[in-house]
Amino acid sequence: MWQERWVLFRMSATVRQQRVIAMLAPFAPGDWVENPLQRDWGPGQVQSAVGARVTVNFLHAGKRLINTDQVPLQTVPAPED
Repeated sequence: MWQERWVLFRMSATVRQQRVIAMLAPFAPGDWVENPLQRDWGPGQVQSAVGARVTVNFLHAGKRLINTDQVPLQTVPAPED
């Protein structure tokens, strides 16, 4: 009986952690952003975001891992084809 309760508690703790991480992430996959310090990189699409670490695939610079505590990414509209 106590083992079942422990498993339920552990699973709910993991779900709580995932929700907190999601709330702390400034961007979501699929968002379009721009690095104001490197405008020549062009717009980029967010591939993943965990806390302040955001992986972005920029049109003219490729995939970059950005720490948003250091670089203030700005949301931009999706580029037209």
